[in-house]
Amino acid sequence: MKYQNRVLSLLSLLAILTYLDRVCISVAGPRMQDALHISPEQWGWVTGIFTLAYAAFEFPTGILGDRIGPRRVLTRVVLWWSAFTSLTAAATNYSVLLATRFCFGIGEAGAYPNVASVIARWFPPQKRGRAWGVVWCMSQLGGALSPILVVPIQFHYGWGASFVTFGFLGVLWTIIWFRWFRDRPSEMPRVPPAERQEIGVRAPHADHRIKWGGALRSGNAWRLMAIGGLYCYAIAFYQSWLHTFLVKGRGFGENDLILSSLPYIVGAAANLLGGFLTDRAARAFGLRAARAGFGCAALSISALSLIGAVATASHTLVLVFLSLTYGGMTFQQSVFSAVAIDVAPRNAGAMMGMGNTAANAGAVISQVAFGYIVSWFGNYNAPLIPMAIALAAGAILWLGVDPAVEVFPHPKTESIIAAA
Repeated sequence: MKYQNRVLSLLSLLAILTYLDRVCISVAGPRMQDALHISPEQWGWVTGIFTLAYAAFEFPTGILGDRIGPRRVLTRVVLWWSAFTSLTAAATNYSVLLATRFCFGIGEAGAYPNVASVIARWFPPQKRGRAWGVVWCMSQLGGALSPILVVPIQFHYGWGASFVTFGFLGVLWTIIWFRWFRDRPSEMPRVPPAERQEIGVRAPHADHRIKWGGALRSGNAWRLMAIGGLYCYAIAFYQSWLHTFLVKGRGFGENDLILSSLPYIVGAAANLLGGFLTDRAARAFGLRAARAGFGCAALSISALSLIGAVATASHTLVLVFLSLTYGGMTFQQSVFSAVAIDVAPRNAGAMMGMGNTAANAGAVISQVAFGYIVSWFGNYNAPLIPMAIALAAGAILWLGVDPAVEVFPHPKTESIIAAA
């Protein structure tokens, strides 16, 4: 088994855990709101405060991973978030829950920027899309497993038990990761020379300095951040409000929440398909068509499907439309992540951090606004309309992305271009 695949296996387990922990609170949400007497507006802040902290620390943690290596940074990330995942069970009121979720957000920040750093170091360009496809696919598997695992646990032991269980799993992952993984293939003597050559190993002293002037003038950077914010304005609904929407907005029973795994199952397949197809299409049609074209098409499908979810009154059809919406977003999620490395091969953690900061800013607004919109309009359909608009705007922005243009030009690259 190639060492790249072993690394990808560990990243996949990490992705499962991140979404188990995130979606856990969405599944437990109806019980927690009743137990702690939390209103829709307050619940918006419970979910939003996590994302606010997560967004604030994404970029610096991504830069840190580029500089000192993702092995140490991801160890800190997972230990911290596992502790506060478990402590969520100890929340006895709204204020304590807010503080715990804020600390959880600080801890989990930087997980995916550092995954980007690992993929940039361990995978050649022609395999990065599919590597991201597998990682995001596994994250959706975590989302799909969450209701299947959480509903029985909270039924028998209360909503707090699921948080303790998932926190323990994170600690186990950390032990395996820190003992086995190394930041570069060159630091693992057993990696065969042929595999090192395939990866294209960078020197340990690779330059990770950021030229901020060029980055701030980069159209790619601003477009990717805007796309991230727009599509995550919609995708945050699935991690925070989906189960409350189904129970309180569409009349689903608690036992019916097992069916809420469907969007994540579709999302997992779409993540995997997006990663593989974008790499294959890049070889056949060029990088821009494979990235920008796929991103635009996928978000367009999401916008149309979300309108369908608003229009239907059927329990079955609403899940189908919500699953198609999620599938479109997750298909382009693999493409988005591959582009983050395309445009910043030496600073993948920083670029993914920038994109995720903007993405989670959109998610914060969505999570908080959802509760207020429900209260203002008196129904759970109204918040889906601005989500559909955001997805359509993201689709249009994809048309301007050029993955061949670097966001952080390297000094040596610039000197070569100038000499030519």
